[in-house]
Amino acid sequence: MINKKYLLECSVTKFLKFGSKSFTLDELSKDLGISKKTIYKHFKNKKELISNSILFLIDNYTEEYKIAIDKIEDPIEKVIVIYEIGLKYLKYFKPSFLFGLKKYYPKADEIFENFKKETVYEIVYGFLNEAKTKGHIRENVDLRLVCELYFLRMENVTFKNKNLFEEYSLETLLQHLIINNLRGITTQTYSSAYFE
Repeated sequence: MINKKYLLECSVTKFLKFGSKSFTLDELSKDLGISKKTIYKHFKNKKELISNSILFLIDNYTEEYKIAIDKIEDPIEKVIVIYEIGLKYLKYFKPSFLFGLKKYYPKADEIFENFKKETVYEIVYGFLNEAKTKGHIRENVDLRLVCELYFLRMENVTFKNKNLFEEYSLETLLQHLIINNLRGITTQTYSSAYFE
C-alpha cells in the first residue's frame, strides 16, 4: 500500500525533474502502478499535492542543515553550510519547476517564497549578526542588504540565463556565490578553513 510519505517522495522527484505543470497525476499514478483514486485519498488535487511536496522538500532540507550546523560553533561557517546543502538541493531543480510554481501554483510558490525569506532574514541574518557581534564582520556592513543582495535569490542567479549547475561544480558555485561574498564583509582578523 502506498502511504502519503512515499507518494510525496515520488512526487517531489518527478516534479523537480519534469516541472510542476508538465508532470501529470496520470503519469504519477502510472509510474507508481496505482490508480489516481489512491492519490486522491491523500490529496484533494494536484495543487495540494504540489504544495505538500514543497513542504516535504523544505522539511527535508531544514532537517539536514540543522543537523549539520549543530556541530559548528562559527556562525559564518553555519551560513556556508546552510548554502552548501541548499545548493545540493537546488542542483536537482529544473528551472521549469520554479517557473511553473510562480505561474500555475501560487500557494506552493508562496510557501517556497516564505521559506526562503524566513531562512534568509531569520536564520542567516541571525548568524551574520552573531558574527558581527563577535567582531568577525566589519562594523559598516549592512547585514540586511547583504542578505538581500547575496542570499535571498539564489535560484534566480543559478538559473538566470542558463543553468549554472550544468557548467560549474557545486564547490565552484559555493565558492563564488557564498564564500567570496562572505570573505568580502569579514574583518581581516577573521579566519575560516572555508576561506583558505
